Amino acid sequence: MKYHSTRQPKKMLLYDILDILKRYSDADHRLSQKEITDILEREYQMKADRKSVRKNLMELVDLGYDLNYSKTVRMMPVRNSKTGITQIEETEILSDFYLEREFTDGELRLLIDSLLFSRHIPYNQCRELVEKLEGLSNVYFQSRVSYIHRMPADTMDNQQLFLNIELLDEAIRKDRKVSFKYLEYRTDKKLHPKQREDGSERIYIITPYQMVAREGKYYLICNYDKYDDISNYRLDRIADLKILDEKAKPFKSLKWSNGGSLDLADYMKEHPYMFAADNIHAKLRITKPMIGEVIDTFGKDVTFSDEDQDGVTVTVYNNEMAIEEFVKRYMPDVIVLEPERLKKAFVSDVNKALEKI
Repeated sequence: MKYHSTRQPKKMLLYDILDILKRYSDADHRLSQKEITDILEREYQMKADRKSVRKNLMELVDLGYDLNYSKTVRMMPVRNSKTGITQIEETEILSDFYLEREFTDGELRLLIDSLLFSRHIPYNQCRELVEKLEGLSNVYFQSRVSYIHRMPADTMDNQQLFLNIELLDEAIRKDRKVSFKYLEYRTDKKLHPKQREDGSERIYIITPYQMVAREGKYYLICNYDKYDDISNYRLDRIADLKILDEKAKPFKSLKWSNGGSLDLADYMKEHPYMFAADNIHAKLRITKPMIGEVIDTFGKDVTFSDEDQDGVTVTVYNNEMAIEEFVKRYMPDVIVLEPERLKKAFVSDVNKALEKI
């Protein structure tokens, strides 16, 4: 409800006052009964006296709305309608009305920024969500965020993301497997379904366990039906998803589960880049400025040792492919000390790269 061009019935007064409070009030912008009356007449074409406004404001309080206001006691002349005699009496004046909001402006801004910097939500849907979040605040907040630049329209090609989320939620809730096609980019810069060797489109059958966001992308943690380990798939690359009648494979039956359920916190800590591989112990030699990157990537369960002026040794227990990716990103500030096979693999990769120069 925004502006009204025709006069409204009196029964709408309560809703209009609530709308005014939502749009124009907060702790820094409080409204008097007169200001509410003026807005009603100016924007809602509704005339109401202060007594009616006060009655409806108190009704909102009775209905459970978190409405804040101040009380002031004043000595006011009050005329007795029966006797015609005017007397000075104490009168309670209510003012400074504002609606307490579920989200602070800072919280809304954080949510909006998360959407704007997201790489896994299609542009049109991102814009609609931002507008809905802005609608949870008032005109003052909306004017402050009006300068925010929207993401480029080609942020994401697959428009099935939200439908995929709904279907996967249902499949997880019903303990069912799903099937889908998985998309990949080709040189035409468009997404195409992955193919088998014979050229037919590949159909994936998996058991979904959880959906998570990592580094601006949305992933599905699941089990690919042919194996007993964990796989991670980008939700924005999933197409033609269908819920199957087949019962899901229990997580505790997988080799990585140790007979337990999925601990999402541990899984995300051990898979900072969402690679699926076994965990290993590794020793890395790093420069001191890399200490923060190590903790940001692998958490605080790492062990530091052999510190000197040049660097420090860190012992990590994490996903093998994640450790490989970390070393590749930050070489030569990070080098592998153990295990020996991982160290030799990096030396081999470097030599191969040099040969191609």
